[in-house]
Amino acid sequence: MVDEIFNNAKERMIKASEYCAHELSQIRTGRASTNILDNIKVDYYGTPTPLKNIAHVSTPDAQLLLVQPFDPTSLEVIEKAIISSDTGLTPNNDGNVIRINVPVLTEERRKDLVKGAYKFGEDSKISIRNIRRDANDQLKKEKDSGLSEDNFKRALDNVQELTDMHIKKIDDLVLAKEQDILI
Repeated sequence: MVDEIFNNAKERMIKASEYCAHELSQIRTGRASTNILDNIKVDYYGTPTPLKNIAHVSTPDAQLLLVQPFDPTSLEVIEKAIISSDTGLTPNNDGNVIRINVPVLTEERRKDLVKGAYKFGEDSKISIRNIRRDANDQLKKEKDSGLSEDNFKRALDNVQELTDMHIKKIDDLVLAKEQDILI
């Protein structure tokens, strides 16, 4: 049962770390990245469809995104979806592809993005700590059900090591994103 509790906590912490990495990849860095458009849903024949499922998104240079739809008739709905999204980007439709110029970030905007990254990292660390608390509570119930004191202490130490490892991973992700934004 102790292994089950540990494996469950490990799995949940891995998911929290992966979610943090995914969300940090969504933050704009001043350079064109296809990740910026990952959350955009296009109303494609009445169904909200992720942009990457109906178009090829590429970065021909550091300041330009190129969106080439698989179905040329969907250009206008893709353009509307990008305009209505919260990315703050303006698409240019030339009839065949959509070009999106990614403006250079101001110093003030970069600092705001770094603050947002740190806030998201802190929220992720809180999630990790909540998972640790849940695992420790389950271990305490097991101790009351007959788990030996030595095994209880060892299990608590293992959960703490796992927690420390994932918090360090999140700190590293946030630091890397900070460096990416400020460059």
